[in-house]
Amino acid sequence: MLLFCPSCSNMLRVSRIPPGDPSTQNDEGNNRFECQTCPYQYVLNRRYYERKTMKRKEEGDILGGKDAWKNVDTTIVQCTNEKCRNDTAYWYQLQIRSADEPMTAFYKCTQCDNQWRE
Repeated sequence: MLLFCPSCSNMLRVSRIPPGDPSTQNDEGNNRFECQTCPYQYVLNRRYYERKTMKRKEEGDILGGKDAWKNVDTTIVQCTNEKCRNDTAYWYQLQIRSADEPMTAFYKCTQCDNQWRE
């Protein structure tokens, strides 16, 4: 949680109130927001917190969601599953490494749904 000074708009810093100042004698030992450039300060006399709930990403937002194999082509390639040995698979290519490396081909068997890449 960032707060800014209402006088000069600089970021406020949390610090402990030092002993010996007669203007803040009642709040000695508490924390405060203080500005580094002007005399503004705000005493923190209760607990402050901020709770944010983060929205989880849906599976479709991440690579490999439910629509990853939608509208892809088929090709003739041997399935890597020893029990299946089908010879057709869905495939697509994706650049996952640097530009000077070749594209990675992803395959999914049309029969057993086994997935692999080359």
